[in-house]
Amino acid sequence: MSWDDVFWHLMNFVLPALVVSLGITLWGGFQFRRHKQVPWLWRWLLNALAGVAVLVAGLVITANDGKMSTYGALVLVCATVEWALQLQFRRRG
Repeated sequence: MSWDDVFWHLMNFVLPALVVSLGITLWGGFQFRRHKQVPWLWRWLLNALAGVAVLVAGLVITANDGKMSTYGALVLVCATVEWALQLQFRRRG
């Protein structure tokens, strides 16, 4: 396997986490637009890190990549992180 193949395998592994976290971050910014917020880039980064952690945990637990239960957990965790960030900042701000 060449380095190009390794790169594309890793990109295809983390791409669902990056896309879901971007969508949830943008929706959170739209949903809570009246309140001061954490900058969207930081929220996206935190959501993406949580999403990649969920994908790695799903790979370890199920011994298979791409299970629907892992993707369901990915959406739930990213949405929970976004909600917690918005709630925490609203309390402080």
